[in-house]
Amino acid sequence: MKQVTDELDAARRKIKRETEKIKSKSQKEKILEGLKKSKYVLLKNEKDLNKAEEEKLKEVEKVAPILTKMHALKEELRDIFESSKDWSEGLLEIADWLKDVSKYFPKSFGTIKRWIGEIIAYFDEGTTQGVVEGINNKLKLIKRRAYGFRNFDNFRLRSFLTWEFMS
Repeated sequence: MKQVTDELDAARRKIKRETEKIKSKSQKEKILEGLKKSKYVLLKNEKDLNKAEEEKLKEVEKVAPILTKMHALKEELRDIFESSKDWSEGLLEIADWLKDVSKYFPKSFGTIKRWIGEIIAYFDEGTTQGVVEGINNKLKLIKRRAYGFRNFDNFRLRSFLTWEFMS
């Protein structure tokens, strides 16, 4: 999902940059006004939008239909992850989703194809590698801050103190 939202935001920024090059001032202002403050409206889960954000999404639809299509595809993927009951259902739904997205989300399309086995495992267990990634990032941070520790035992102690346990 992160990669999909990153690609959606990159498309929003690209459209904004291309709009800056438009010669017609009125058309340029109309598009820029529609895109103004649209980042979080596009990236936020649609069910969590308030009335003002829903109106902003409608404005974006008028000035940038491609962003609306990408937003709808992002929401479809989110729904797949939230509603699929088992790996076979999830695999079929992701395969259907992938048919429509290669043009809109090329990086995500490739990533999902490469990691489909790991993605499908999510549907069986409902867990992600988020906790492990968080621990790895914390250890990297400790390692950077520990530059100059005289030995590995000091690094080990600092790591264990971070999670408040000792071996």
